[in-house]
Amino acid sequence: MGIEPVAPRRDHRMEIHGHERIDPYFWLNDRDNPEVIAHLEAENEYRRAEMEPVRALEETLYQEMVGRIPQVDESVPVLREGFWYYTRYEEGKEYPFHCRKADVGGEPVGEEELLLDVNKLAEGHAYCQVSGLFLAPDHREMIYGVDFVSRRRYDLYRAVLGSDAPPVLVATGTAGSAAWSSCGTYVFFPTKDEQTLRVDRIVRLELRAPGAEPVELFHEQDEAFSCTVYRTKSKKFLVIATGSSTSDEMHVLRADQPTGAWRCFQPRTPQLEYGAAHFQDRWYLRTNADGAENFKLMQCPEDQTDRSHWSEVLPHRPDVLLEGMELFSHFLVLEERVNGLTRVVVKPWDTAQPEHEVAFEDAAYTAYLGANPDYDTEWLRMGYTSLVQPSQVFDYRMTTRERRLRKVQQVVGGYDAEKFRTDRIWATAADGTRIPISLVVPANAAGPIPFLVYGYGSYGHSLDPSFSSARLSWLERGYGYAIAHIRGGQEMGRFWYDRGKMEHKLNTFTDFIACAEHLVGARWADASRLYAMGGSAGGLLMGTVLNLRPDLFPGIVAAVPFVDVVTTMLDASIPLTTGEYEEWGNPNEKEAYFRMLSYSPYDRVQAVDYPALLVTTGLHDSQVQYWEPAKWIAKIRAVRTNRKPLYLHCDMETGHGGASGRFQAYRDVAMEYAFLLGVDQELLRQADQD
Repeated sequence: MGIEPVAPRRDHRMEIHGHERIDPYFWLNDRDNPEVIAHLEAENEYRRAEMEPVRALEETLYQEMVGRIPQVDESVPVLREGFWYYTRYEEGKEYPFHCRKADVGGEPVGEEELLLDVNKLAEGHAYCQVSGLFLAPDHREMIYGVDFVSRRRYDLYRAVLGSDAPPVLVATGTAGSAAWSSCGTYVFFPTKDEQTLRVDRIVRLELRAPGAEPVELFHEQDEAFSCTVYRTKSKKFLVIATGSSTSDEMHVLRADQPTGAWRCFQPRTPQLEYGAAHFQDRWYLRTNADGAENFKLMQCPEDQTDRSHWSEVLPHRPDVLLEGMELFSHFLVLEERVNGLTRVVVKPWDTAQPEHEVAFEDAAYTAYLGANPDYDTEWLRMGYTSLVQPSQVFDYRMTTRERRLRKVQQVVGGYDAEKFRTDRIWATAADGTRIPISLVVPANAAGPIPFLVYGYGSYGHSLDPSFSSARLSWLERGYGYAIAHIRGGQEMGRFWYDRGKMEHKLNTFTDFIACAEHLVGARWADASRLYAMGGSAGGLLMGTVLNLRPDLFPGIVAAVPFVDVVTTMLDASIPLTTGEYEEWGNPNEKEAYFRMLSYSPYDRVQAVDYPALLVTTGLHDSQVQYWEPAKWIAKIRAVRTNRKPLYLHCDMETGHGGASGRFQAYRDVAMEYAFLLGVDQELLRQADQD
């Protein structure tokens, strides 16, 4: 057995609004302190030793997971101005090869041109993440971003395609994206503040001028806003988009006039959100203007963009959330969400022709638009998946409704969807609100079975049901899996998000509890073998539910959890803090402070019996700093009244997203499943003894 780490108490006093808090583990907030590193390594060693009984199971799970993934694989090519672009994987390689072929008669033909071998790029690095390839207008050059630390700060490189010349470093400390001028002489990119990591500046760099320095074009002063820059699908305009979670502002510039003056599209206004796509001589806007909570579609002339010139194309609908759109020469395609499910609607510009919805069959599924870079086509690239359907990519002919399946996610060793069944059920929250649940179980499941319930519930992020070949290792052992579509997400419309944040945040946590209890009450789940998992803001969900109902789940996994809410949100130097005041509240304001304090998991740790808990983090996490889960574990360990498994796994080489390699990422998944299965095996052993 391992030696349980005990973090020394060093009381740190904090006072605001006449209220004092004492943090005994504040000292862990120093990744340069050797004592902190030693403590994290001790936590890692303790977890490894304690989980030794399931080490063989963990390795079996990992081998199962990677064994289902085809070693050799290739994405569906996308046609962009004379070239078909795709990524592929080779046997035994962790990272992709980015490639292209020439377009001949609408098909990729001829020799492959290798644009970037990420495996070579990653040599000598524990972590390597490429942000994307940004191609010059003539497709002879590209810009790409690389992060070797996992802090989501990218170095930008410029490569001349078809040349033996090595890539040239363009800039450091960027957000990883870039946009080209029409002439290919200038490139525009966003940069991040070195300390807070907020994307706060847009710069322009002249590539043909040796020694040229970046020129700052835009500096976002409001700490609640972050910005980016991109080129429109029409290629005609460059756009600087800046926004908070409740307000947007765009600035536009003709892409063929890269040194010209930028024009504000519509000045920022509190609570006014908008985003625009350019098509022909007009802009089409998705906006919540005039109280359109679920957003509506409007348009305006390309040179008259302020709000007084906006006219309605598609009205607001209280029961339909407009999530996105794609514009074609003869069709407008809408991504919508109705009653918790995604849908795709094709609307001809010719109003004499009927619109139609692309049809799908599963009870719970996800449909989405793929890469559609061209206007002049009748083919729509789409994706589809469900809890039992491996991901599909297909082209949909908008005129005839014909489907051409381009790829189905391969499961090595075979996959039989008939062995599983999926359903969509509804729980009732404490206030009477109906909460959707998507679930999948073995087809032969009879009566209550052990279940894993997953949740998130923040930022308006919808947890749509999708297929996971790794999840088969859970399901094939006779366990069920459910997604709780709780408030704070956006599954049921914008109001679903609004009713799960700020002063309504408690709904997120009580909704999750209601979903778990409904699974038990409806005899899907065995109450004694019910498990929960969530990551990041979903880790906050796990922490708060743990304090509200420590008796509900015998085992919980909290991945990279945001658990020290108040202290973090009071520290404006930490990444993401100021930009999230509109999500959680600003604790410098008294009412918000006490509201957040009421659910902050770290502040609400209590002397009770806690269930088995596995917590994961990364030393270089830029989203949730490693010290939050480290402090949380230390505090629980010091005050709890029982001795259930309590483990911290800190990856000393990665950040918020875990390992960057294609297969290595499944090490953590295997560890998490092994932990829960180990807890379940112990429960069964104890039941047999009783």
